[in-house]
Amino acid sequence: MTKDIAESALDKVTYPGFAKSIVAFGFVKDITITDKNVAVEVDISSSAPEVAHQITQEATEELKRAGADEVVISINAPKIPRESSSKGKNIAPQVKNFIMVSSGKGGVGKSTASVNLAVALAMQGKKVGLLDADIYGPNIPRMMGLEDTQPDIEGNKVIPLKAYGIEMMSMGSLMEDGQSLIWRGSMIMKAIEQFLRDILWSELDCLVIDMPPGTGDAQLTLSQSVPVTAGVTVTTPQMVALDDSRRSLDMFKKLNIPIAGIIENMSGFIAPDTGVEYDIFGKGTTEPVAKEFDTHILANIPIEPAIRTGGDTGKPITYFAPESETAKRYMAAAEDVWAQIEKINADGGVDNQAIQPTTPPGVSACSTAAQPQQAQHSCGEGSCGCH
Repeated sequence: MTKDIAESALDKVTYPGFAKSIVAFGFVKDITITDKNVAVEVDISSSAPEVAHQITQEATEELKRAGADEVVISINAPKIPRESSSKGKNIAPQVKNFIMVSSGKGGVGKSTASVNLAVALAMQGKKVGLLDADIYGPNIPRMMGLEDTQPDIEGNKVIPLKAYGIEMMSMGSLMEDGQSLIWRGSMIMKAIEQFLRDILWSELDCLVIDMPPGTGDAQLTLSQSVPVTAGVTVTTPQMVALDDSRRSLDMFKKLNIPIAGIIENMSGFIAPDTGVEYDIFGKGTTEPVAKEFDTHILANIPIEPAIRTGGDTGKPITYFAPESETAKRYMAAAEDVWAQIEKINADGGVDNQAIQPTTPPGVSACSTAAQPQQAQHSCGEGSCGCH
């Protein structure tokens, strides 16, 4: 028995829920061989006991099949995720934590960040869902390799699609390719609620939600429907993007959403032939904005051709190129976000009660304003509450 033989045997052990092996993921940390006795140390990213059990069982079988007499598998696993302690309205109670990924403007790579953040969290052992709430520009099905896949229906509920260990749902999976949605705000608000209530999400550790750009109806409806555990803002280094990012961060504060941090996309360019990084769009300009809002940079994501290729072909770089600089930065960002979620829950969680509507259903907020005793002007419709 040699180390090469043992490693080849372990390369046949797939990580539960994924198509890649524990060797390909880099989880095998040490192999010690004495004659035909093999001891293996494995660091896994899941706290689920069944994952450790399956890896131990399959690794033992493969090593004995390769010629080992005695096999000892030592599994190092993280702590079991702490239950959310959040309070207030929650129309998707089977989800422990909600991560809102937002941006002040479009075109900054928000959906790419959402996908890779979700993949990184799943690769670190979390039970993850990914909701594409960007109603007008639902690109995530393509980025997840699910653009031609229709979800199944169970009763009056929709079963989310699955890829890379993640549950995913998007308006793009429910409409014809290329179809436009010309919707008013009330329809957007209803769609957001249905995505949370009418999708058969599993018991998830977290749901990563890719929001539409801006600070409008979708963001308000989401934060009133579920207690959002953490907010992530995505930007690029240019000042025109940072101006809008301030609005996104200010929105988190007004909605009582803890700010997990900022992802700075297009932060330098890594030449594929030399690996040298060039700051063609600037870099680090987000730091002052982060300090202004008492947060920090989660990751400076460079431009790498593999990011664009992965997005277009449905092969996220974090999953398919885990040794790339971009993947490493997304993995570090996911660890950072999760550590903050753990702390938020340990400190009492979040509460969305303060931002709930205060007017009765069907009554406009303007009708609750103090009115003089004299006769008021009426619009004649009787529906806006102005009389």
